[in-house]
Amino acid sequence: MRPTAKNVRASAVAGTFYPATRARLLDELDTFLAEAHPTPGRPKAVVVPHAGYVYSGAIAGSAYALVEQMEPKPTRVVLLGPGHYVAFDGLALPEASALDTPLGTVPVDEGAAEAVARLPQVMRSDFVHEREHSLEVQLPFLQRVLGQFLLLPFAVGRASAAEVSQVLDAVWGGPETLLVVSTDLSHYLPYDEAKALDSQTAEHVTALDFAGIDSEAACGSHALKGLLLSARRHALEGRLLDLRSSGDTAGDKKKVVGYGAFAFFEKPRLSQ
Repeated sequence: MRPTAKNVRASAVAGTFYPATRARLLDELDTFLAEAHPTPGRPKAVVVPHAGYVYSGAIAGSAYALVEQMEPKPTRVVLLGPGHYVAFDGLALPEASALDTPLGTVPVDEGAAEAVARLPQVMRSDFVHEREHSLEVQLPFLQRVLGQFLLLPFAVGRASAAEVSQVLDAVWGGPETLLVVSTDLSHYLPYDEAKALDSQTAEHVTALDFAGIDSEAACGSHALKGLLLSARRHALEGRLLDLRSSGDTAGDKKKVVGYGAFAFFEKPRLSQ
């Protein structure tokens, strides 16, 4: 059944965080992807920033260029990002059955959503998702590099690493499923201080050291820590793809926001 206008979550930040017209949006996405130089590998998960594209689009592009070369392409994306506008406990899926961008609608994986919503830390709420940008800004990138796919979009509130990890493990799937965590890093520090803190955070991320990350290091720390806990359990390897700040892209260096892109890979199986 095709979603109706009543059960589609409308884009909230098209025209502010990214272009509102299809042509301009595609041009920006293609520029970010073309500027990236992905190394070989098929990631199980990526971590990407969620600021306006003028600030963090190039950093996100380094991860999505890696996703773009995946064959066969994932057909389901589990997307997690922090809730910026509504305080809540646990993780929230939208009640909507699809999410809209200037590139079209992305359907929610309703079967998986209904199943995982049985976990006590998961709820469904359109109110939580109504204004949230941390998830929305990832959708055009995903649409551009994957085409058609099903989506499980979780806004993450106050949740422990174990609670987030339990949800991720429940929807982990196989090569058809890509995990995406949306987070920025340090906020509003002088350029050199931010660079030092973000470098330290990047070391924790690639080492899968979830205990070394807090909300000062990453605004999406709850989702990120849950991913790192699951990555440990599934024996993934972390790789830093890009690490910059708004002082490197489109802002001044007095107070910057840090951005990192990371990918996580399954270790090669040893032959018998």
